[in-house]
Amino acid sequence: MAPIRTALLTAALLSAATPAMAFELRSPDFTANTPIPERNVFAGFGCTGGNQSPTLSWSEPPAGTRSLAATVYDPDAPTGSGWWHWVVFNLPVQTRALPAGAGDPAKPALPAGAVQSRTDFGGPGYGGPCPPQGDTPHRYIVTVHALKVESLPLPADASGAMVGFNLNAATIAKATLTARYGR
Repeated sequence: MAPIRTALLTAALLSAATPAMAFELRSPDFTANTPIPERNVFAGFGCTGGNQSPTLSWSEPPAGTRSLAATVYDPDAPTGSGWWHWVVFNLPVQTRALPAGAGDPAKPALPAGAVQSRTDFGGPGYGGPCPPQGDTPHRYIVTVHALKVESLPLPADASGAMVGFNLNAATIAKATLTARYGR
């Protein structure tokens, strides 16, 4: 009888243990469901923003994470398939932040080994929001993916959809922040 009692007590103690901290994404530029500031808005297509990628930071990813990726995606773009604004993969597992402007491919602000892939603007790097004038504000989903692989075996010019497909296969956890922008 004592072994059963010990097993039950152990199970009860384990279930009452403090849960692991949540994998969370933060930005000093915007919070959930708030407007994206002009410094992060695209410069073109009728928009006159600063086209600066936002500052991002995140908490410790879950156990088993071997690399990270960051994306910015607009599911409300009138394309039938959304719009990839930023695609970064093969971030080293110890990365916990990306500084403002890290999405500028002309400036070496990303960690060694990270790849900025092709966005729906046609090239690598961050391209900020610029929805059609008069549309209801679009959602911009900023996500950091904790991946179970050390790297994604993709070329630097892989499309956002191709990277997204591979991310979905390799993601063990996501930290997401959704902001809005309209004009």
